[in-house]
Amino acid sequence: MSTQNNVPPSYKLFAFAVVVIVIGSILVSASFYIVRAGEKALVFTWGKITSVTSEGLHFKIPVMQTVSKVDIRTQKAEAPAAAASKNMQTVSTVVTLNYHLDQDKLDVLYSKVGLEVENKIIAARIQETVKAVVARYTAEELLSLREQVKNEISESLTRQLLEYNIVVDAGGVQITNFDFSRSFNEAIEDKQVAEQKALTAKNNLERIKVEVEQKVAQARGEAEAIRIQADAIRAQGGKEYVNLKAIEKWDGKLPVYTGGNGPMPFLEVK
Repeated sequence: MSTQNNVPPSYKLFAFAVVVIVIGSILVSASFYIVRAGEKALVFTWGKITSVTSEGLHFKIPVMQTVSKVDIRTQKAEAPAAAASKNMQTVSTVVTLNYHLDQDKLDVLYSKVGLEVENKIIAARIQETVKAVVARYTAEELLSLREQVKNEISESLTRQLLEYNIVVDAGGVQITNFDFSRSFNEAIEDKQVAEQKALTAKNNLERIKVEVEQKVAQARGEAEAIRIQADAIRAQGGKEYVNLKAIEKWDGKLPVYTGGNGPMPFLEVK
């Protein structure tokens, strides 16, 4: 007698029920999916996009349908870029970009380029844009007009990426300082040193000029004071005026003389 015939029918029914429950649970779990905040879901039916769903709990047909979730929040991409300036100086920089995918065009974006946009689209557009914009400026202009250059790069990138349904956030393009060759950096440094020396020499010349003018003005003032005093002396009678001034300064003590019998000198006062 076989062992199979010894299994009670109730056991067989229980085992069958367990299998059905397990398969059912798998089918149920495979029939629902959750889209979280900041996400969208691409729904594929036999490999073709048939819908895009928003956050929440959704139903899909097992086996027939699959789901791919997409982050629609702001993303950050960074790429180095090298270019040649108008005067053929090698320039390198790093561009940082804040962007998000156009949630209303996700199916179009996926159909055209897929969802790996940083490597396939953004990095290449950064390289091309930096080369095109930098080529319109000399190396010196890139330093003095950095904000203008950044704005041109930003506007061009925003326009190009929008064609791929990639939206650049407002103020989302940042550019590090432009780096040049060592020889150019040394030339710039030498130029700055020369300009500083010239400015210092000019300032010294201006200072000396001011000092000379001050001394001339002082000398003129002193000469004018002497002239005024001389005029006052002449106006007051000359010798008498000098004697009066001497008396005004006298402290009341007579000078002491020794070794002589001559008369004691004294100012004549009338």
